[in-house]
Amino acid sequence: FTSPPQCLKQRSSHPLSFFFFFFLWGVRLRPQLVQLASVELLVRAQQESVSPSTMEQRLNRYEKLDFLGEGQFATVYKARDVETNEIVAVKKIKVGNREEAADGINRTALREIKLLHELHHENIIGLLDVFGHKSNVSLVFDFMDTDMEIIIKDSKIVLTPANVKSYMIQTLKGLEYLHMHWILHRDLKPNNLLLSGSGILKIGDFGLAKFFGSPNRINTNQVVTRWYRSPELLFGARQYGVGVDIWAVGCILAELLLRVPFLPGESDLDQLTRIFQVMGTPNEENWPDVKSLPDYVQYKQFPPIPLRDIFTAAGDDLLDLIYKLLALYPLNRCSCTEALKMPYFANKPAPTVGDKLPMPASYHAGVNRDAASKEDKVPTLKRKLPDSVDGGTLPKRLQF
Repeated sequence: FTSPPQCLKQRSSHPLSFFFFFFLWGVRLRPQLVQLASVELLVRAQQESVSPSTMEQRLNRYEKLDFLGEGQFATVYKARDVETNEIVAVKKIKVGNREEAADGINRTALREIKLLHELHHENIIGLLDVFGHKSNVSLVFDFMDTDMEIIIKDSKIVLTPANVKSYMIQTLKGLEYLHMHWILHRDLKPNNLLLSGSGILKIGDFGLAKFFGSPNRINTNQVVTRWYRSPELLFGARQYGVGVDIWAVGCILAELLLRVPFLPGESDLDQLTRIFQVMGTPNEENWPDVKSLPDYVQYKQFPPIPLRDIFTAAGDDLLDLIYKLLALYPLNRCSCTEALKMPYFANKPAPTVGDKLPMPASYHAGVNRDAASKEDKVPTLKRKLPDSVDGGTLPKRLQF
C-alpha cells in the first residue's frame, strides 16, 4: 500500500490512525473486507486508545460555525480548523446498529472514506480528516460555497456560453481522473458538483462510487439518480463501464443549457420513453445486443429529434459534444479524454476562469457581511439532505 498524503499525516495523529488508514488503504483490498468492516468497532478502539486530553484536542480543533444540512444518518456543519484557520465542512455520521449496518449504511461510509483517501485532484472533493467520538464518525471535507443545482435554479443568474464551458471542463477533468484510476462515480448530478467562490468545481458524494475493470464483475443497476441514469442501467445492465458517468455528464450539460432537467422521468419506464422520444428508439443496428439486456422491453419506434431543435442557440461544436455524450449505445459514447479534445473546448469563447463564475446572491451577501464583521458566520443555502433517491429505489446512502 502507499503512504497517506501529508495532510492526513498532519491531521490524524492519534495512536490508531495508522491502523485506521492502513485498514482502508489501497485499491487492492478485497471488497468483502471493506464491507465487513465496522465503523463502530474502529471508533471504540480509537476512543479506548486515545487519552481524554488528546481526544478533547481533536474535538476542539474544529470550531462549529453553522448548520448546513441533515439526513437520517448524517449531519453536516460548517466549521473552522482553529489550527490552520481553514473553513471546512464536517459530516457527522451516526453509527447505527447491526441491522443498519446490514443495510449498507456503514459500508457506504467506509467506501466513501476509502476512495477519497486515494483521490487527490483539484476537481475532486478533498477528505481532510477522519475521527470518531462516542457513537459518531466525523469526516472533514473541503468547504464549498454552493453547488451546480443551486446555480441552475437561480433565475437571477445568467449562464453564458463561457460559464457552461468552464463547468464542463472542470467536470470532465475530475471525472477523467476518476476513470483513469478505475473508479466509477455512479451518482453524477448537479447537486453533487460543488462550487467554490474562487471558481473551482469539485465532484462530491462518493457514497455510490466503485472500482471497475473486471470483465466478469456483476454490479447493481440501481445507481445514479433516475433523471441522469443511462439507458443500459434502465434496461437492467449488471456489467457496465464509464459510459454510465458519461451519460450523466451529457444530461447535466443539457440541463445547464436549458436551465431545467433534460429528461425528468417519473418512473424507469417513463425515463426510457423520454430518452427514446429524443434520441430515437434503439434497435440491433444502432445498439448491438440491446435485446439481451435483463430488463429489455420492446418500445414504440420513435425517430430521433435533431438536437438543434432543442438547443437552438448551440453551435455545431457543442451539438457534436452532446451527441457523443448521449449516444444510446454505451460503446459509442466518448471518454472524458476524447471529450476534452473535441473542438468545442478549443473554440471561442474561452471558458470563464476564477471568481468570474456566477454565484448565488446568498454567497455575495455572506461575503459582504464577513468583510464588515470580520467574522465568518454566514451560512450557505441550507437544505435537508435526502437519505435516498427516487423515493427509496436506491440503497440508503450519505449525501454531502
